[in-house]
Amino acid sequence: MRELHLNTGQWIRRIRAEQRIIITARGTPVATLIPFEPIHAAIRFADRSLVPGFAELPAIEHDSTKYISDARDRS
Repeated sequence: MRELHLNTGQWIRRIRAEQRIIITARGTPVATLIPFEPIHAAIRFADRSLVPGFAELPAIEHDSTKYISDARDRS
């Protein structure tokens, strides 16, 4: 961890080069740093599946900001 702190730029460059870095604390693995990969980057929004239970939610008639504002005003 100390080495990561002291040489952050070097480790970020290695990760950017598609390397996986395992962080240890006193020899015990505690974390893995991997290159960022956007989730669902190749899937069109309209083609994504709904989270379980979401489809059963009741439809709202208006813009949701109205409901949020009303709930906030009642609090």
